[in-house]
Amino acid sequence: MPGPFAVLTRNGPSVLAAGVFLGLLVPALADAARPLMPVTVFIFVLGTLLRVDPATVLAVARRPAVSLALPLCAIVVCPVVAGLAGLALGLPPAWTLALVLAFCAPPASGTSAVARMLGLDAAVALVATLAAMALVPLTAPLLAQWFGRDPGVAIQPSSLALRLVLLVGTAEGAAILVRRFAKERLAAHAGAIDGVVVVALLVFAVGTMAGLQQAIVDQPALVIAAIALAFAANVGVQCIAYLLTPGSVRTRLNVALLMGNRNVGLLWAALGAAATPAIALFFACAQLPIYLLPRVIQSLVPRLEALSERRRSARELRASE
Repeated sequence: MPGPFAVLTRNGPSVLAAGVFLGLLVPALADAARPLMPVTVFIFVLGTLLRVDPATVLAVARRPAVSLALPLCAIVVCPVVAGLAGLALGLPPAWTLALVLAFCAPPASGTSAVARMLGLDAAVALVATLAAMALVPLTAPLLAQWFGRDPGVAIQPSSLALRLVLLVGTAEGAAILVRRFAKERLAAHAGAIDGVVVVALLVFAVGTMAGLQQAIVDQPALVIAAIALAFAANVGVQCIAYLLTPGSVRTRLNVALLMGNRNVGLLWAALGAAATPAIALFFACAQLPIYLLPRVIQSLVPRLEALSERRRSARELRASE
């Protein structure tokens, strides 16, 4: 593995967090990276498809809990709960709708790549993400209409479906061709592929910050409130998912990551002019926890595993008494 790629991959979560701050501190760089975001999405989806064994993906896809239960929980249960929570808390209708739309989005396209960086199950993350993408054109418009009566935002299901098909279909087609004609080289260049994925995620993270610095200067209180809501929603959903998921620490973290980190960019693009300033602001702020929290999770993994092992040992000790 080339040296620079090795460093990038090993420090992936830290690199992504740095990308967010870089985009905030250098607005010109964020503006330059913004047009590259669609390309970077394609690159890290393709890279992830190349690094996950197709046989493993097919085996995982046969598990209803991964191919059906997880996606439905992500794009139906989570947005409904988020919308009801927004109504109960008395949030402005536009913010409640923004919260619902954010959780209507499928798990972030780079979630499986981030899962790989964190030592989690990338195949589970990939299958759940792809299944959710296939269902989003059916679920998002209905939920947006349900919670968006006051702001009156309309989503075109056909437009959203087309964007998803183009993104995932072209990446999958390219992956099939590469595996067919260069299968032997994939293993030899696995490290380079991981490094390119990290670079693509870094550029995407920088680009998502375009315009946010100016918004902070113009309306600091509003932006701080939006950032607080974005972190509270993401962390809250991840904590609930972690506590409710059975299995090992890494299994629970994998599900938590899927539930919390969403590809709001797809919904943002599909909304187009229908995205109100409040929705656009929340979507931009929602990128912060997506790119900052993996670094926190990375540091928590050994602590959570050690805590889980102590609890298991204590239970075994009590059982033997």
